[in-house]
Amino acid sequence: MQVHLTGFLEHNAAAGRYHLYVSYACPWASRCLSVLGLKGIGRDVVSVSSVHPTWAKTRPDDVDDAHCGWRFWREDDDDDATVSNPAGVGAFPGGAKYNCTADDLHGVTYVRDLYDMVNAPKGTRFTVPILWDKKTNSIVSNESADIIRDLYTQFDAFAKNPDLDLYPEALRDEIDAVNEWVYHGINNGGAYEEAVNELFRCLDRAEEILSKRRYIAGDVLTEADVRLFPTLVRFDEVYVVYFKCNRKFIHQYPNLHNYVLDVYQTPGMRESVDMWHIKTHYFTSHPGLNQHAVVPVGPGVDLDAPHDRARFEKKA
Repeated sequence: MQVHLTGFLEHNAAAGRYHLYVSYACPWASRCLSVLGLKGIGRDVVSVSSVHPTWAKTRPDDVDDAHCGWRFWREDDDDDATVSNPAGVGAFPGGAKYNCTADDLHGVTYVRDLYDMVNAPKGTRFTVPILWDKKTNSIVSNESADIIRDLYTQFDAFAKNPDLDLYPEALRDEIDAVNEWVYHGINNGGAYEEAVNELFRCLDRAEEILSKRRYIAGDVLTEADVRLFPTLVRFDEVYVVYFKCNRKFIHQYPNLHNYVLDVYQTPGMRESVDMWHIKTHYFTSHPGLNQHAVVPVGPGVDLDAPHDRARFEKKA
């Protein structure tokens, strides 16, 4: 369930008014960080809090409440403090060194607390990203697709790269079409066997498209790339193992692999990727899937390796 308590920003964008709650582990939240980086929207314009990657029981004193979810680092935690997962397993560090922050606005411990503050409807999932309006003290949206469009359309007056258009009019039909099949086939999954077959069908489709052009929707980087990239960059390090998608690695697709390197190396994008957060979250937060919270070493894909995407002429 999405929360839209104040609606879209429309003409209400202002430096310092909005706060973004994210997880570097979450592919949906990292889209928002990508847009901030690409557009050059500084933290003085939209401030950011980042949760710890390891989930916790959000009502630890209530034995009848089994919910587990995102937690913030506490300001009074020592630099060498650690946390365990919901089963009490492991000792995982945090703090500024690891891109884990406290909630500087309200001082709450869990993302769930933010939803409780605004009396979110029953059944609401306590997810990130959250775009928070400091002026009205309310949630604008927790839907990443809406948030990224707000960020790249409403903050040009405060952006270092105001002319960057991630939704150019000439490509909008193609962007919308790509977003549709990428969402259903790559970003989101259903029943395992059906989902795996659809996933690799769509990866093959993306590989074919990227053999003919530099970006997924055309000759320039767009919103469609911002939405596709987070899944691809997590694939070899996590999804192949964790979601049992081991039919093929991304690095075995020549065009997809080089595309990931190209997008990652685009100025403003690398700041949205924290592989420690990504791996720590998936391999420690769900005791039912990984009982001992062992974080695999993984293939260690070199995202700074040279790529061949410059073979496509980049049109203005």
